[in-house]
Amino acid sequence: MTVYLLCFALFLVGLYGVIAKRDLIKIILSIGIMGYAVNLFLILFAYKRDAIYPILTPGAAPQVMVDPLPQALVLTSIVIELGTTALLVALAVRLYQKYGTFDITKIRRLRG
Repeated sequence: MTVYLLCFALFLVGLYGVIAKRDLIKIILSIGIMGYAVNLFLILFAYKRDAIYPILTPGAAPQVMVDPLPQALVLTSIVIELGTTALLVALAVRLYQKYGTFDITKIRRLRG
């Protein structure tokens, strides 16, 4: 149970960074932290103590196996997070080229 609470605390750290910070780079890193927390939660959700890999072998007795679906979801999530992060970094670079700052309050005031 403690591990789930720590995972939730990691998500809250990322959420705090998105809400409270004004620097675009810190916001992008906070979104990444939130994504890592979600991935960690999915892996923790699928974990079973003393479970084996999910491959059936002929003649072997069935045992408790790990669910492979959350693992596949995490792999997909990592790829989507990479694309999202690349898009956000490209957007931040273009905003810096146009306005000369990463501060979102100054970008809102400049509007041009």
